[in-house]
Amino acid sequence: MNDERKEMDLPATQQLEDELRRLRYKENFAKTLWSTVSSLIVVAALTVVVSMLFVPVLRVTGTSMTPTMLNDELILCVKSSNFEKGDVVAFYYNNKVLLKRVIGVAGDVIDISEDGTVYLNDEALDEPYLNEKALGECDIELPYQVPESRVFVMGDHRAISIDSRSSSVGCIAEEYVIGKVFFRVYPFSRCGIV
Repeated sequence: MNDERKEMDLPATQQLEDELRRLRYKENFAKTLWSTVSSLIVVAALTVVVSMLFVPVLRVTGTSMTPTMLNDELILCVKSSNFEKGDVVAFYYNNKVLLKRVIGVAGDVIDISEDGTVYLNDEALDEPYLNEKALGECDIELPYQVPESRVFVMGDHRAISIDSRSSSVGCIAEEYVIGKVFFRVYPFSRCGIV
């Protein structure tokens, strides 16, 4: 009788094989899960490093750059100190990141007429990106010469933009420029080169 009981308590070969298969599956699943999670962490860390060092992703806030850029759009900047007149740049101002268009660089003379026409070195600028011209908030003495290592910037919505025309902002020191805006990521309907 005891021998029969012992035989009944021992698991069958099929039960042992099933349990072994289950344990192997559980072990493989844990390895796969850990591998996936660690890969995602590495990719996320690399993405953060690349975006911080080389290609910052910024969100547009406000309407000073309409119609070129609208509120809540996501844009990419390329870290660069080589920007030209007409480029849209991101820069630090009072612990904020602002987006404006470069109008003049060191040595350029800027003048703005009452109707909002901008003159760069005595030549009227062709500004197809504007919906309307306006003098806006301008309290600097015109004509204005851009100092060394600085850039003169203006928003595309000239009537409301607070920019280099205002003495509160003034010309932007080149070291405060984050980079040049080059690509719109979101919304997808407006995705493309800026």
